[in-house]
Amino acid sequence: MENYFSIALIITSIALIASIILQSKGVGLGGLTGGGDAGGVYTKRRGVEKVLFWVTIGLSVVFFILTMLTVMFGR
Repeated sequence: MENYFSIALIITSIALIASIILQSKGVGLGGLTGGGDAGGVYTKRRGVEKVLFWVTIGLSVVFFILTMLTVMFGR
């Protein structure tokens, strides 16, 4: 059972990393490390950006739950 949680946790973490990287639009590699423009203009999320935003939130909740389950059943 613990192996299933670990595999699910790895898959979820990779998907979460990918969704976070995909959200940094138009900033290049410098923006991924924090070297981008800090004073950007706020725009409203629409379409794919909005879906990606909610997918990232969902993945983070699933990641948290899987982490807690892995710790509880790992004992």
